[in-house]
Amino acid sequence: MSRSHLHPIPLHSVGSQDAPVSLPRPLAVPQNSSSHTWASPCGPPTWGLSCLLALQHFLVLASLLCASHLLLLRSLPPGGLSYPPAQLLASSFFSCGVSTVLQTGMGSRLPLVQAPSLEFLIPALVLTSQKLPLAIQTPGNSSVVLHLCRRPGCHSLELWNTSLREVSGAVVVSGLLQGMLGLLGAPGRLFLHCGPLVLAPSLVVAGLSAHREVAQFCSAHWGLALLLILLMVVCSQHLGSFQVPPCPWRPTSTFSTHIHVPAFRFLSVLIPVACVWVISALLGLSIIPLQLSAPTQAPWFWLPHPGEWDWPLLTPRALTAGISMALAASTSSLGCYALCGQLLHLPPPPPHACNRGLSLEGLGSVLAGLLGSPMGTASSFPNVGTVSLFQAGSQRVTHIVGLLCMGLGLSPRLTQFLTTIPLPVLGGVLGVTQAVVLSAGFSSFHLADIDSGRNVFIVGFSIFMALLLPRWLREAPVPLNTGWSPLDVLLCSLLAEPIFLAGLLGFLLENTISGTRLERGLSQGLLSSFVAQETQMSQKSREKAAQEYGLPFPIQDMCPCIPQPLHFLCPMSEDLGDEEGGPSEPGETADLLPGCGESCPASSREGFRSK
Repeated sequence: MSRSHLHPIPLHSVGSQDAPVSLPRPLAVPQNSSSHTWASPCGPPTWGLSCLLALQHFLVLASLLCASHLLLLRSLPPGGLSYPPAQLLASSFFSCGVSTVLQTGMGSRLPLVQAPSLEFLIPALVLTSQKLPLAIQTPGNSSVVLHLCRRPGCHSLELWNTSLREVSGAVVVSGLLQGMLGLLGAPGRLFLHCGPLVLAPSLVVAGLSAHREVAQFCSAHWGLALLLILLMVVCSQHLGSFQVPPCPWRPTSTFSTHIHVPAFRFLSVLIPVACVWVISALLGLSIIPLQLSAPTQAPWFWLPHPGEWDWPLLTPRALTAGISMALAASTSSLGCYALCGQLLHLPPPPPHACNRGLSLEGLGSVLAGLLGSPMGTASSFPNVGTVSLFQAGSQRVTHIVGLLCMGLGLSPRLTQFLTTIPLPVLGGVLGVTQAVVLSAGFSSFHLADIDSGRNVFIVGFSIFMALLLPRWLREAPVPLNTGWSPLDVLLCSLLAEPIFLAGLLGFLLENTISGTRLERGLSQGLLSSFVAQETQMSQKSREKAAQEYGLPFPIQDMCPCIPQPLHFLCPMSEDLGDEEGGPSEPGETADLLPGCGESCPASSREGFRSK
């Protein structure tokens, strides 16, 4: 195996062979995929190390799932579920596992764990908090019939099950809309116009958006929460480069059989969570979410299937909530793709990878909604932050996480054990990982001319308004009321989505206010034009990019046979022959302004295609 003799950074990439690669500094050329190695001298990861990394990603995913379900169940009207909450959690685990395997295998091909996010939780909370006074009739064995209840106290007649069915219907709608957008190629086209000034504010807001929920969980016991945060910081940062006793990770034919491994950095989630969980149990601090515990025991084995608790309820309000879920989740996922590629020092994902990723995320959300889960699936920002803590990423690890989630989703009794995770642990894990996402957003601003008055305005206005509008909506003395409940749900959901607002405002301002390519950061760095990068990358680099984001070979051979309307999902070889052009000269440009828009060069549309 060849090795880079430049100064390597301890950050690992993924390849089709599941072996992370050591990449030099950003200006250096990535190595060929045939020479994948660890950045540390440990060599390719073993299955044992991959399982440990996967377990930590699973703990982060479990924290996110428990937190989102807890916040949703707290908002539901008084009543009781006809099934243990652990089964609801198990269905979410199963759908997240299926979506993760599909995303890593055939989607964007990045090591991204799929999980619910605030982009699904916020519309669900709006949907359940703005319930109309409905009465329920169940004629015979037919489906539930809803009608307006005009008697006093009718609101208390509504069951939890009906509210969750409506939320599940919104999740199905969001998945269908996301899948349709991906099949039409909309994400890839929009991604070409998203420079650093669009995605960096989105990442900053994504890191800040969960601070209220994190503080709420940590406040259950600030001592345990601070201890967990302290241990995670010490393990990942202060002891990150500390090499523990040698272990024979590599065969005898290599340079050395005694290799040191940075175990504290690789276990910077598992060690703190285990320590705090044990301390909490020894001290008798039973700080667990009561809404997720059930008086009746969940079954040991359960096969998730559609219609388990009746079918999702599709109403006009569920339709509008699903639209807001799809728009916000798509914005969040595109930011995740950019951040993951940046952390792993990979080329920016090409349009066809973005299209496939959003399409399969939509499929995962449809599955989640049909299984009765109140949460869809999207790329998880906390898990991307975990990749930065480990400074390692691997498709093998992500596949193991997906399989583990699918297996756990078959046993609600085992899933119920995860509800015993103390609330301060949930808050501490999410707090540290969200902080990493926040810092990654700040680190991206240097790619553009941040001293430019144009850029200062775009950054400040996008971030401030994205944080101000949700706060204004919460603090408004009179709730938003247009006279039509579905429109109220749509507006309240979109105005309460910080990531969507930051992405939308940044996109509109960046592409309508004129500025030079150098000023906008389109000639270097994070998500610059594919043309500018292709002029700097060697043929090996382009082949590596095609292999990283391309489909597996058995599926790739089927791409020429797909219908023309779906060609956005595949790198088509016949398109490469027409893709010629070079980077345009720096000048006053604004992509969406009529008459002065800078058309995206043809060679940037499918920048990294398989040949």
